[in-house]
Formats: sequence, structure tokens, C-alpha cells
Amino acid sequence: MRSNRIRTTVLAATALLAALSLTACSGDEGTDTGKPDAAAAAGPTADKDGGNSPAPSATPAKDSTSATDTEPAADAKPKTPVADTKPKTPAADTKTKAPANPKPKSPVTCTGSNTKVTVTKVSRPINHLLLTATNTGDRPCYAYHAPMLRFDGAQAVFQVLQSSRPQAVVTLDPGQSAYAGIALTGEPNGQKPYQSKHLGVIFADRGNAPVNSSPAELTLPGTTYWDDNGFVTYWQSEMDQALTY
Repeated sequence: MRSNRIRTTVLAATALLAALSLTACSGDEGTDTGKPDAAAAAGPTADKDGGNSPAPSATPAKDSTSATDTEPAADAKPKTPVADTKPKTPAADTKTKAPANPKPKSPVTCTGSNTKVTVTKVSRPINHLLLTATNTGDRPCYAYHAPMLRFDGAQAVFQVLQSSRPQAVVTLDPGQSAYAGIALTGEPNGQKPYQSKHLGVIFADRGNAPVNSSPAELTLPGTTYWDDNGFVTYWQSEMDQALTY
């Protein structure tokens, strides 16, 4: 009686194990060695409403506004440009040419056309006038000999004081002046002086011939009296020299 009960228990246990084995085999059907189906893993999964949900990406997408893209690293240092300490040498201007030395112009004879002539009254010596000729041309000029003077109403030119001849001809560069002293009267000889208001000045050339092409016509200062004993000096380079006679 007891042996039948044991046999019945063993059979029941055997039947239960067989049923569990069949259930396990049925649940593993369609699978291989334990690895998931590649197509099932890549495809969408069904949700409870029958729709398809995309499978989550294994790697999260990179945010384009990430701090690593917009902000510099904490230890990054700005680069300072290196200053060029080497002095720069200005380029030579190859177009600039040294000015050529101008050729000096040859002197000409002083005349009334290339000079300005003035006459003034002086306090010392008495009865004297000062004649001044200034070169207004663009080249030197020679003041030869003495000026040839003619007072208005005179029949002849005023006499020249030969002792006033300078050692060399006076040369005037542009802007320079020559001087001649005029003694209006000489030693009294009972002659009545002449009165004049104008004075003509003629320059002489190298041969002491008059250059009549351009005489200077001057107005005498105030009332001017002169006589035949008066004289005019040679042209002088200094004013004091012209007034020493």
C-alpha cells in the first residue's frame, strides 16, 4: 500500500518536470544562442497603442550650443602680437634729383633801365646831394666812371671830380647800390647860382661814352641851387666815400 503511494508521487513529479521543460522550450523558440535579433534591435518597438516608437540612440546628440563651442577654455591665454622694434628706413626717393648749379650770369653795364636812381639832400657836407643807383636787374652790372649830370637849363654836363676815381670799377650784384656825391657849389667867385628843379642822369659805358638810351629823370629836392664850380664824384661802393669830397 505504501509502495503504491510512493510510485504515484514519483510519477506526478516526473509529469510536472516534463511540463516545465515543454514550457521552457516553447518560450525560447525563434531565438538563437542568446543574442538579440539584429533586425529586431534596429527596428522600432511596438507600444501599447500599436504605434512605432524610435529606438533610443546609444550616444546622445551633441548640443550645438555646448559651452565647449562658445566659450574658450578656462586656461586659454590671448596671444599678444609681437611689436616690430626694428627701425624702418624710409625708402629713397629715386625721382628727386639734385639741383644743378646754375651758371653765373655775366655782368652788364649799369643803365637807367636796370637800376633805380634816387637823389636826396644831406646835412653834411653842406650844399651836397647824394645820388644812389640800385641794381634792379637779374644779373650784376658795372657802374663805370662817373654819372653824367645835366641840370635843367644847363648847356653842358656837370664837371667830374677826377681825384675821386676808385681803384676798381664798382660792380653791383642784384639789389646792391652805388653812390655818387654832388657838390652843388664851389668857391664863391661872384657868380649868381642857377636854380633847377630836375636832374638828368646818364650812365657811362666802359669807354666813358654816354649810354643815352635810358637816362634817369629825377626831381630835385626843394629849391636847388648850383653853379659852375660844383662837381660830381665817380661811382663809389660806400656812401661815406661818396660824401668825403
